[in-house]
Amino acid sequence: MELYLDSADLKEIKEAFQLGFLTGLTTTPTFMHREGVRDLDATIVELSKIVPVLQIEALGETAEDIVADADRQLALGLDPQRTVFKIPVSLEGVKACRALVARGLKVNIHLVYTIQQAYMAAAAGATYICVLAGRMQDQGYDALTLISDVVELVDSYGYDSKVMFSSVRNTEHVRNAIELGCHTITVPWKLMKALTENNFTAIGTNQFIEHTRLITVKVKEAINDINPVVAEDVTLTEAIVKMTEFGFGCVTVVDGAGNLKGVFTDGDLRRKLAEGGREILSQTMGSFTYGTPVSIEGEQLLDAAAALFKKTSVDTILVTENGKPVGMLDIQDLKND
Repeated sequence: MELYLDSADLKEIKEAFQLGFLTGLTTTPTFMHREGVRDLDATIVELSKIVPVLQIEALGETAEDIVADADRQLALGLDPQRTVFKIPVSLEGVKACRALVARGLKVNIHLVYTIQQAYMAAAAGATYICVLAGRMQDQGYDALTLISDVVELVDSYGYDSKVMFSSVRNTEHVRNAIELGCHTITVPWKLMKALTENNFTAIGTNQFIEHTRLITVKVKEAINDINPVVAEDVTLTEAIVKMTEFGFGCVTVVDGAGNLKGVFTDGDLRRKLAEGGREILSQTMGSFTYGTPVSIEGEQLLDAAAALFKKTSVDTILVTENGKPVGMLDIQDLKND
């Protein structure tokens, strides 16, 4: 099933065609008016240079007028092999269709509301027969039954026409087009972007990314750049300032040689204040007793860190290199680049 973009928004048109597989673009005077277009011909020429196939209106009260409008637009420099002229179905419209097709040009007969109209379009050799599903449904018509009938008409009698599903209002319409066997569909960019979305797909993808990260990334490659370190001779007040400056919940305490003394956390601060009051603020960090911190060597994979987080129920792990502290690994760093 061919996939067209239905739009007149130049920005989203350029974005959409970066996909690389869209068949072409359908647009209407209504879309262009909505986008504030003031020079219709210049806009058409610009679009023709961006998209593989451009479907544009050819209008007129008589077949001769419609053909003249198509010729006028071709004279702007459009490639006849990459241009499809959209003509509202009517007796004059199918007559114009036949005249243009006889010259090797492509025609989309649209605004089809009945199987009889579709038959006339097919008999005239229309390249596309276009049913505006959303618009028909808004007006109370059974658009899906009509589209099914038009597909059957074309396939049963061997017409060369392609049935186009247009006026797409939701992603369900795309499913309808597929199930009905439409040959082509034209979709607004907002809905086209949603066609690949699914919550369970997103969950599965995130799991794959997370697990790949765990078994390919080393701890030292994932550690947070924020790593407040204080010497053992600084006061607790200075250490608190350091924690506040970095916005971190702990500081690493080292001796004069850079060897680890311990890790002082905001939890330790609350306990010390409860036990000794404000007087402890003037004590040096080396005067406190530290337990063995939860730590891991930077060369290990994140998978080992994940197991350690699970085993110890901590939120932060000290990262060391040959026993010396080099950073802190937050549990969120397991997921974030």
